[in-house]
Amino acid sequence: MTEARNAEEERLEQEAAAEGGEAASADSERDRPAAEAPADTLNAEANSPESQDGEADASAAGGDTAGQEEVPAADERDARIAELESRIEEYRQRLLRAQADFDNYRRRTQREKEETAKYASMDLITRLLPVLDNFERAVVASKDSGDFESLAKGVDMIYRQLFQLLEQEGLKPMETVGQPFNPEFHEAVMRVESDEHEEGTVVEELQRGYILKDRVIRPAMVKVSG
Repeated sequence: MTEARNAEEERLEQEAAAEGGEAASADSERDRPAAEAPADTLNAEANSPESQDGEADASAAGGDTAGQEEVPAADERDARIAELESRIEEYRQRLLRAQADFDNYRRRTQREKEETAKYASMDLITRLLPVLDNFERAVVASKDSGDFESLAKGVDMIYRQLFQLLEQEGLKPMETVGQPFNPEFHEAVMRVESDEHEEGTVVEELQRGYILKDRVIRPAMVKVSG
């Protein structure tokens, strides 16, 4: 009986010790800090509906702010583009008008140039008409009277009239006889021996040369001493 009692007491003591250990373990688990909580617990809290809703609200709030900032920037960009397009169109219209004005000016000046070249001699011819009239009168008078001496005097007067008119236009005859030969003014057609002139001197003029203002329009045809 004594041994049975002792065994029963020993069993009871072991059960009590076991229950005391479980209670201590539970108390230790409750006293552990949150930082030492198991990873599964933290993951569960992070994935909880409350946490996801909070993140969604924060994201939505940030998205609304970004959208509000992008709308004014887009409007400003569109306004700038519209302004630049308006300027481009204005410059294009100006260019078209300037090109049209230039084309009109070019055609007008070309037409004026052609008309000027066409009637360039009109003024000179108008002043030559009196000379032509005098020639006509001289010819008629010589036929009616048969006085060739009067005809010669009339022709001489007409020549002087014509020469005076050409001088007014800048025409000058060359003085060649006795002058050194100059290929810019003279055209030598013959070389002759001369005791009166040095070698290379114009001794005779076969056809008179003329200068218009400062340009030779016809060289003189001359003989040159050899």
